[in-house]
Amino acid sequence: MNFNPVIFAIPIFFGLMSIELMYEAITKKKTYRLNDAVTNINLGVLNQVSNIFTKIVTIGIYSFTYQYFAVYKIPEHWISFIILFFLYDLCFYWSHRMSHQISLFWGGHVVHHQSEDFNLSVALRQSSTAFIWSTPFYLPLAVLGFDPIQFVLIGGFNLLYQFWIHTEHINRIGWLEKIMNTPSHHRVHHGRDPKYIDKNYAGVFIIWDKMFGTFKEEEERPNYGITKPVGSWNPVYANFAHYIDLFRYTKQSRSWSDTKNMLFKQPGWLPDYLRGVQTPEAVTGDFKKYNADVSFIWMKTYIFAQFVIAISITAYFLFNFSDFSIPGKALYSFWIIFSSAMLGILFESKSKWVFWVEILRLSLIPALAYVLIS
Repeated sequence: MNFNPVIFAIPIFFGLMSIELMYEAITKKKTYRLNDAVTNINLGVLNQVSNIFTKIVTIGIYSFTYQYFAVYKIPEHWISFIILFFLYDLCFYWSHRMSHQISLFWGGHVVHHQSEDFNLSVALRQSSTAFIWSTPFYLPLAVLGFDPIQFVLIGGFNLLYQFWIHTEHINRIGWLEKIMNTPSHHRVHHGRDPKYIDKNYAGVFIIWDKMFGTFKEEEERPNYGITKPVGSWNPVYANFAHYIDLFRYTKQSRSWSDTKNMLFKQPGWLPDYLRGVQTPEAVTGDFKKYNADVSFIWMKTYIFAQFVIAISITAYFLFNFSDFSIPGKALYSFWIIFSSAMLGILFESKSKWVFWVEILRLSLIPALAYVLIS
């Protein structure tokens, strides 16, 4: 059984998204698109599947640091729990801030900002590579002596808090706006408008932004997304799009200094011979969201039905992955990643090869069932 708080919260996530959709049906205010929402959730799926394997590394590094470098082993207590909750959020702030200000690190976080909509499904849109760049920012907690199990639990609760702030339907909520991160504050963070970019990095407590000079009040509602749209519903590509761009640019670099700057300066830094620094521009009236889509309702119904099946299989796998053999884990992980990519491709591609690849994907389902009963 998987005891990750995020895994246990999956039914709550989908329940709240259902409530948000029902509210939109009543108010006629639409913030969801099927193609975008499916991609958001599939990116969350890839994140959780990859976490099964990457957590071994991240928790291993934290535990090693705790074991050999902790100045004091802090006893588990409700007081230490509260202190760690605050300190974890401070570490999150700096990890998050650096992921926006260092281009290489941005590759591990940009996924969360790619959606041009803003609703609860966007909260699930998480990267599968962010752990590479974020892990070092939390090691001071191990040095201070906070137990690894307590650390994992606090990290899960921190992420759970951030789910509800991804909505257009909650306006400002009084005095809490002064202390906590709220939907109003977080809408600013997801804005691609120049005045909103690189603001409001907080996870739970907005006080960090106010302390360190990165706070911005919401004025008009933002335009969402990134300055260079990803232009794809394929969640596997979305995870690597920024790295691919960086690789292409660094191949054209004329010096190690330029290569280093492209990797470690702010996203969009390029030398003059590659067009120079790319600065964000205001969103104009002719801007259109990426919206590649199938035209037939039966095809949308098919994609949605396959999405529900894939999510059900994924949920079962995540709740019970420790019961699977290593080959079983590998097979299920491959099929889940394969399915996530195919659902995105089905939205945007009309090529005949897609039909045959989809047949191949479906043909693997009996193999999944065999693993379950064997």
